[in-house]
Amino acid sequence: MIIEQIIFTIISFAIFVYMFFRMIRNNDTTYVAILVLEFIGIALNFAEALFSIKLNMIFVILKYILSIIIPIVVMILEKRNITLFEMVYLQKAKLYLMLGDNKKAKQALIDLLEKNSKSYKAHRMLAEIYEQEGGIRKAIDEYVQAIDLNKKDYDSYYKVAELLTYLDKKDEAIEMLFNLLNKKPEMIKATEVLGEILIEKERYKEAVNVYQDALRYNPVSYELNYNLGIAYTMLNDFQNAKTCYEKAAEINTLLYNAKYSLAEIALIYKDLEEAEKRFLEAIEEEELSADGYYELAKIYLIKGDKETAIKYINTAIDSNAKKIVEKVKKEPIFIPIMAKISIPFNLEEPEEKQENKLQEKEIKAKEHLEEMSEITRHLSYNDIRMLRKNEAGRGKRKSQEELEFDLDWQKERQE
Repeated sequence: MIIEQIIFTIISFAIFVYMFFRMIRNNDTTYVAILVLEFIGIALNFAEALFSIKLNMIFVILKYILSIIIPIVVMILEKRNITLFEMVYLQKAKLYLMLGDNKKAKQALIDLLEKNSKSYKAHRMLAEIYEQEGGIRKAIDEYVQAIDLNKKDYDSYYKVAELLTYLDKKDEAIEMLFNLLNKKPEMIKATEVLGEILIEKERYKEAVNVYQDALRYNPVSYELNYNLGIAYTMLNDFQNAKTCYEKAAEINTLLYNAKYSLAEIALIYKDLEEAEKRFLEAIEEEELSADGYYELAKIYLIKGDKETAIKYINTAIDSNAKKIVEKVKKEPIFIPIMAKISIPFNLEEPEEKQENKLQEKEIKAKEHLEEMSEITRHLSYNDIRMLRKNEAGRGKRKSQEELEFDLDWQKERQE
């Protein structure tokens, strides 16, 4: 009993002295609370020895917690560069955030950073608050400082790139994302943002490389396969685009735009049966139904089935009169059945505005495929076979110069 009290007194007093000098050296009054707790534990021990009383188990445990365990925990955290001051102010900031008081939370973090500018957690938390409030530039500054303190904070890398896109600093965002993916290539969300920006800036070859690298880590992502298909489409690499769209549609059966793209690619290669099948799948999507029925009408005119063509073109007009009638008037293939097409008298009446579900990149790829299928419609089957043979001879990837040559040749044949 006496030996236990002596050992306890020596250890607890040594810790008390250590904490006292830590408070003096750091000029940090938050240590006062720890010193008070230690003093209470030491006082309980002295009272037990002085008055020769035996403390019950609850008080014995309490004195050890107050005088030894709590201070040791603080010492361990400090060894990990988490000071008591930092712990207190981070908890204050979290409490204010829970109460919905962002202003006081920010002030607690700013006070912490004034005393310890190298607090990674404070910079990160402050960045998140600024981002939530819409202070993008301030958020970027704080995320950057967090990265400087923790080079493996890949989420902050991503956040900086994402926020740079909001400021329309796309080139800086691209550089940031390339650096991030060099360090963490499996970070799919970084790939998705980088790919989106590259496609937007028409850097399709780079987008293809980025998506291909990402698919090594997540081959069953329909988004990666679908976006890779779009990039290949814009490079006129329709064989690879077809492969990507097929995989994306297989993974996500509700990806109707991929099916529409597959239908257009089938038209490019004069595979009318495949095109019809895919268009019939795509028209389940309301936004694609008008264009899908329009294309089906053209297919049946090519087949010589005028009655079915009339049915489909009138259905297309019912879906979106203004858009389809304009296309019909420009398309000579409909001249033989023009008298049986139900064109509304007043196309200028305001239509109910529908939310556009297709993204800009999807619309651009869709229009490109429609233009290419229109160009190749005037080519013979022998011409198409020759194009396929040329593609196979050059390999799956064609140079930009070769692609431009193909397009020019096709247009010349059409004229």
